Amino acid sequence: MSKPLAGVSVVECSTMITGPLAGMMLADLGAEVIKVENPEGGDPFRSFRGSKYSPYFFSYNRSKRSIALDLRSEKDSEVFKKLVARADVMIENFRPGVLDRLGLGTATLRDINPRLIACSITGFGKSGPYSDRPAYDAVAQALSGISSLMFHQEPQITGPTIADNLTGIFACYGILAALMERERTGVARTVEVNMLDATIAFMPDPFLITTLLGVKAGPFMRAQASQSYALACSDGRVLAVHLSSQEKFWKGCLDAFEIPGLAADPRFDDRAKRVDNYLELADTLRPIVAQKPRDYWGARLTERDVPWAPVHSILETMDDPQVAHLQTFAQMIHPDIGPYTAVRRPVTFDGTRDDQPLSVPPELNADGPAILKELGLA
Repeated sequence: MSKPLAGVSVVECSTMITGPLAGMMLADLGAEVIKVENPEGGDPFRSFRGSKYSPYFFSYNRSKRSIALDLRSEKDSEVFKKLVARADVMIENFRPGVLDRLGLGTATLRDINPRLIACSITGFGKSGPYSDRPAYDAVAQALSGISSLMFHQEPQITGPTIADNLTGIFACYGILAALMERERTGVARTVEVNMLDATIAFMPDPFLITTLLGVKAGPFMRAQASQSYALACSDGRVLAVHLSSQEKFWKGCLDAFEIPGLAADPRFDDRAKRVDNYLELADTLRPIVAQKPRDYWGARLTERDVPWAPVHSILETMDDPQVAHLQTFAQMIHPDIGPYTAVRRPVTFDGTRDDQPLSVPPELNADGPAILKELGLA
């Protein structure tokens, strides 16, 4: 298995998604990640509808070790300090000030370990009018403006946890940069990431389009500019096409859909008009595509090298031949719940997939006794 971070030690004192995802990404790269959890149930993501194991917990906590510590306890606080003393990185996603009140703030931990890279993940940053407010994915989506770009008819928060996941990825990005700088200079940084900033940074173009062009951003803005369409076929299945800016894709699409004469329509005879008349063009294409099944249209689009794809369900994605070729999914076996499917890290090194299975997520305090022994406390 490719382990570029082998030898890096991480203490992850976080729950839910943002911090656990950052920790898991580091673990996937070979770091030793010790997850510190509250003895009273551990990470809240562990339980789901009363079950012992949650798919949410499994999604963000593989390849880690677990120790249960009550940081309000003087004894467990001392254990935490010993963990930090030998760590390269500490990740936490408490509300601002929580660790300081526990006597475990960054300054205290740096006194213990001057080489410690401390990563703090918050909802809105450590200061400002919202800094003390609770933050979850939907809150960050709404404040960042991303939700407004997804509302068409009825308002609806997206299914995927966009803000949480982005924040975890940006946190990992900052940690990796800090590790590299520390190796060069010996300086250990404090990495701070907040959900609001991270979600805004994910989509810079609507802000620039709004400020530079004076165009009001809306749910179709990106689809208009990219000339992207989702179209239902006669069998009820849906396909997506992305025509971008190359004229050959537009011509190929019209030929594939057997409507070459539409190229001369004055509403659509150049790209600027197609962008301006995006909804009208979509309404024109829909009844045509609805006449035949998706496989028919897909074959014709492929023959003409038009960028297209079937709109998959989750299960269809898992069965897709290209996904199978990429070995995106790993089949895992947990000693208690049995077989399950995990998503592999999307980064490969030297063109090969990992040749070893990933580790299953740990049970609460599964490694506590061993870790205490390693620290000389048992």
